[in-house]
Amino acid sequence: MNRNLWLLAICQGLFLTNNVTFIAINGLVGFSLAPLGWMATLPVMGYVVGGAFSTGLVARTQHRFGRKASFQIALLVAMGSALMCAYAAASHNFWLLCGATLVAGYYNANGNLYRFAAAELAGSGFREKAVSLVMAGGLIGAVAGPNLAAQTRTLTAVPFMGAYLALAGVAVLSMAVLAFIHFPPVLAKKTSGDGRPLREIMRQPTFIVAAVTGALGFGVMNLLMAATPLAMQQCSLPFGDTALVLEWHVIGMFAPGFFTGHLIKRFGVLPIMGIGVALNLLCITVALSGVDLNQFLVALFLLGVGWNFLFTGSTTLSLQTYTPAEKDRAQGVLNFFVFATTAISSFSSGVLVTTQGWQLLNAGSLIPVVLTGAALIWLARHRSRRPVAA
Repeated sequence: MNRNLWLLAICQGLFLTNNVTFIAINGLVGFSLAPLGWMATLPVMGYVVGGAFSTGLVARTQHRFGRKASFQIALLVAMGSALMCAYAAASHNFWLLCGATLVAGYYNANGNLYRFAAAELAGSGFREKAVSLVMAGGLIGAVAGPNLAAQTRTLTAVPFMGAYLALAGVAVLSMAVLAFIHFPPVLAKKTSGDGRPLREIMRQPTFIVAAVTGALGFGVMNLLMAATPLAMQQCSLPFGDTALVLEWHVIGMFAPGFFTGHLIKRFGVLPIMGIGVALNLLCITVALSGVDLNQFLVALFLLGVGWNFLFTGSTTLSLQTYTPAEKDRAQGVLNFFVFATTAISSFSSGVLVTTQGWQLLNAGSLIPVVLTGAALIWLARHRSRRPVAA
């Protein structure tokens, strides 16, 4: 890990601080302001829908101005949108809250490129470990996010307004850290037309599976995580317990980053992703067994570790499918699939948990988990028939 990677890991942690805090409070604030209960997670959905809408713009901005400038612009957007959320909470304006989180999606789309930037800051033989270790920086968010939400929710007379104000400060801190990172220079404009057509890149079996597994793995994780604060509230568990569950969930998401890259290098990417699928199945089994604090805690921790193996693996797979001249378009498509799936899961989580309950929500999540496993088996069989194919 060189200096740039350590600093990028800190930025990843601050990015996850924003995300975890949003997950912890947006559904609850939305529930208190929404005209109808099933609309509670629309502010959560707005964050990922905004990310999906922003992927094309982010790809163009990254290509034209480079990583650093695009990331800094996104942090300015993060600061402004957090202040908009604070005002929405103070004015009891549900639709402004949704609009503010939609705008914040631009930051979400940029922050999700930190993992790809990590690969570019490392040597060719260290890319898997660099991706994994920078993602481990999310441990900062694991601790800071839930505690920030818990400690600042009563900072002002308006519940959770203080948390949104604190997130504006987190964005400023991230801008300061990012200022010291040196990224590779922007490719010359003459290369903008180089590389294969996007359709050809997307037809590769490895790209297809990387996109499917990354999107479904993220979608399942978000489906259950976004519903957890509402489900625990329905079970009369205090917000302190919710913060604890989310903290251990995000620890599960990012602590494995210290060794996931090593496991992938040693055992191969597909077996590690297969373990991620198995952990998701175990998570659902635990969640279906009851609704005590310990069951929420264990299920969400397993969900986090399973997500880490799947998402780090899908990122590693995708690195095999495009050249440096093609990276902005390819990464934009990969992120679009992730955001589109996550948007659907964010909306579904609110509807299902408030109308059908936590048990049915978990049972329904078996479908995308099984599809993820099927995609991995398909790619493994394809590679066994054509070992040199992408």
